[in-house]
Amino acid sequence: MAKAKVKKQSTFIDMTAMSDVTVLLLTFFMLTSTFVQKEPIDVKTPASVSEIKIPETNLLTILVDAKGKIFLSLDNDNVKREALEKVGEDYGITFTDKQINTFKSLQAFGVPIQSMAGFLDLPSDQQDAYMKNLESARVGIPATDNELRDAKGLVASDNEFKRWVAHASSINDDLQIAIKADKLTEYPVVKTVMDDLRKMKKNRYLLITNLKTASSEEGK
Repeated sequence: MAKAKVKKQSTFIDMTAMSDVTVLLLTFFMLTSTFVQKEPIDVKTPASVSEIKIPETNLLTILVDAKGKIFLSLDNDNVKREALEKVGEDYGITFTDKQINTFKSLQAFGVPIQSMAGFLDLPSDQQDAYMKNLESARVGIPATDNELRDAKGLVASDNEFKRWVAHASSINDDLQIAIKADKLTEYPVVKTVMDDLRKMKKNRYLLITNLKTASSEEGK
């Protein structure tokens, strides 16, 4: 007696619903992701066990590289513009609208105010090359106290770094300060930054670090 043949069933699976879900998830992550901002220097922060989250707004970040060069980052375009104009006024320097718009587009900056106008006139690719020359005296915000004598003969202490911080803080009362120093930066350099903040009565600030993990503990 011949065996009855079993009719084969179709194995087709409709993946339309799965594709729709995948596209929706991809769109969600693209819209909610926060991209890492470009910084002029590569700062490798030390590890710590602190889990305090850095605020995403109203933040002034002080970047200190391994050679002690100081850069600043402001997240608010209006604060950046006003701070640039006020620091320029302190040194008798004015900036064009084009230069101000270019400055607002910078994620971070670290140029002495006397060189700022020329830097802002450079194309973006030349600006990147300019900032990579960390050995140059024209890169990094000066943080040394120099004595200046005004037209009346009065002597005043001058420190560009402190001027930037003071003006940015006066413009935005809610501004918070964070220090992001390279793990190879010598302590006296970072201490100088903290001492300047203390002299300005800026005694509350954050230190940006990487979260210490079990593997980093074992590697000691």
